Amino acid sequence: GRSIGDYGLPWRRAFRGHFWQGALWGVAEISFVVLLIAGVGGYFLGPLAGGSRIFFSAASWLAVFLVVGLAEEYTFRGYLLKTLAAGMGFWPAAILLSLVFGAVHIRNPGETPIGLVTVVLVGMFFCLTVRRTGDLWFAVGAHAAHDFGQAFVYSVPNSGTLIRDPLFGSTLTGPAWLTGGAAGPEGSVLELAVLGLVFALFAALYRREGRDSPRMPG
Repeated sequence: GRSIGDYGLPWRRAFRGHFWQGALWGVAEISFVVLLIAGVGGYFLGPLAGGSRIFFSAASWLAVFLVVGLAEEYTFRGYLLKTLAAGMGFWPAAILLSLVFGAVHIRNPGETPIGLVTVVLVGMFFCLTVRRTGDLWFAVGAHAAHDFGQAFVYSVPNSGTLIRDPLFGSTLTGPAWLTGGAAGPEGSVLELAVLGLVFALFAALYRREGRDSPRMPG
């Protein structure tokens, strides 16, 4: 008898303030990581893709990553988080689901141990955004924008997967622990450092818990 809004996706807030704030954070985070990798000589942009097909590719991948963001956030930080938090508290549930979130990425081609740690920490960050903003829209925006920026704009592996028809013919060179290697930038130790900064900035800027947040104890 509950609506989707009860689990973190109120449609009256769809694609409004929190979503675009999250998208900005997602783009900024992956851009900073790629910039750091480029700064140590591990990333080269490569040639720009030509032809009108690139516009279709951009729209298609944007839609794909938006659907991925909606599906994964609603599953791990929406329904399951609220349901488990009712019995075990918010943060224990957040930790458990973030570990599960990391585990489902194990079979991704090219995934690495650092990449899996990053996925778990990203899951924790998205849980924090739910706690502070009151809904999933910030997390959806950040998730979709990060994946789109990594896979299409910067044209590097995303969780170990290279997409078809990215924007550039980019390359990663150097030790995998520094560049991310086959996992993409999320497998870089620089990603872990940037995530620490992202956690600190978000916690400082979004101090109050969302007034309309799912009423989850913890």
